Amino acid sequence: SCVHTENCFVPTSEIIAVEETEVNKKQRNIGKWQKMAKPHAFTVYYVKKARNHRWRCSDVTFWCVDEHLCNQWIQALKELLEMQKSRPKQLLVYINPYGGKRQGKRIYEQKVAPLFSLASISTDVVITEHANHAKDNLFEVNINKYDGVVCVGGDGMFSEVMHGLIGRMQKDSGIDQNNPKAPLVQCNIRIGIIPAGSTDCICYSTIGVSDPVTSALHIIVGDCQPLDVSSIHHNNTFLKYSVSLLGYGFYGDILKDSEKKRWMGPMRYDYSGFKTFLSHHYYEGTISFQPAKHTLGSPRDKDSCRTGCYICKKSEQQLAEQHKECGLKHEEEEEWKVIKGKFLAINAVNMSCACPRSPKGLSPAAHLADGSADLILVRKCSRFDFLRYLVRHTNQDDQFDFSFVDVYRVKSFQFTSKLSEDNESNVTDTGKKRFGQFCRDHPACCCNTANSTWNCDGETLDSSTIEVRVHCQLMKLFARGIEENCKDEAAYSQSSVEQLL
Repeated sequence: SCVHTENCFVPTSEIIAVEETEVNKKQRNIGKWQKMAKPHAFTVYYVKKARNHRWRCSDVTFWCVDEHLCNQWIQALKELLEMQKSRPKQLLVYINPYGGKRQGKRIYEQKVAPLFSLASISTDVVITEHANHAKDNLFEVNINKYDGVVCVGGDGMFSEVMHGLIGRMQKDSGIDQNNPKAPLVQCNIRIGIIPAGSTDCICYSTIGVSDPVTSALHIIVGDCQPLDVSSIHHNNTFLKYSVSLLGYGFYGDILKDSEKKRWMGPMRYDYSGFKTFLSHHYYEGTISFQPAKHTLGSPRDKDSCRTGCYICKKSEQQLAEQHKECGLKHEEEEEWKVIKGKFLAINAVNMSCACPRSPKGLSPAAHLADGSADLILVRKCSRFDFLRYLVRHTNQDDQFDFSFVDVYRVKSFQFTSKLSEDNESNVTDTGKKRFGQFCRDHPACCCNTANSTWNCDGETLDSSTIEVRVHCQLMKLFARGIEENCKDEAAYSQSSVEQLL
């Protein structure tokens, strides 16, 4: 018999734990339990889906007078949980105590650790003491004893763990990361993100909400979401991996300016954004790219990436078939499209880059695991036009519907700034090298800055000339993509409604 007011159908995959429950005297005196000589009980903890993709841990207690029957139920449910092979049993946890609002340690201890303990997950916790601590540590630990690596922090902390894990996998497989054409080995160890930073874009784009409890529950139930990763090289030297935004021009300049103003906290991004918008710098260069012919979708369709995404699955199969038929040599010979121009912004995104401020993101139809990136070129235009483009990120209109914006789905691209091209052509005009090109459009500053900086997932890359390649599903997250909104979202909050999960 169930003492819950709510009828609730929960799949085994979303049960967190089952525990025997001690029935105290106070409870024994309540109504219908008075007649029972000595009631026995067990509690089932399960995932309760709330609104806006939030998950919570809820529980329901079952009582009966027969001790043997009670134990049979407990045993049967525990055996069902044991059969859930994708669930982690041992996790390596890295906590950044300094990131974001400096709440990482508190968030983990108060909100996450009790849930891991309830689900019988054992953890080894490392509190990072300096930059790259987690990354370096991942090269030393016995990685095979863990079912996953969890990072508590923001996007920077995730990036560090990702670089450590991918780097470790390539090292163990004898693959040279400096070779831009090397086929990289996939990481089978999943990464979990407990958001505790000032920006949690990756969490928002892969789960739909930036919430520590929700993320912890996705880890507990053993969710798995593959993720594309872009590798960035310069002159046969590996620079970085990127999973969200790689931006030159506008977003690079914002980051470079904001780095000097860390004392301002998260407000620095608004300040630097406004300042960068007013400076209105454009950058000359050449971009060449290989269109992603294997993908089913396009950046301007309305097919958003959702849980169990059909486009990601199909694109992965198509890519695998292409590789089987032609190998990597054919890939190098495939057509390259070349565009020269003056750009206010060049953005390459591997995911929508959605966040609370921009709920649809930079490219609403970008996919998490289709082996491609969306390359967005914003050509030189007036300040007013650029503002119109930026405002589109916050509303429902098609943000690519401008004559000065081009978007392409690509599997690799290269960018060379005009300055680099000129230097290679042995231009001896040192004045030109030093100041860039004089620019009639900027009477206030009289000259246009020669080179911008690349913003790679919130970290600066100073090399303006780069080579980028998308690696399909290189890593996996403890996530399931963004679930389709249930029509009965309002019903979740009504305890009397029968909810079929």
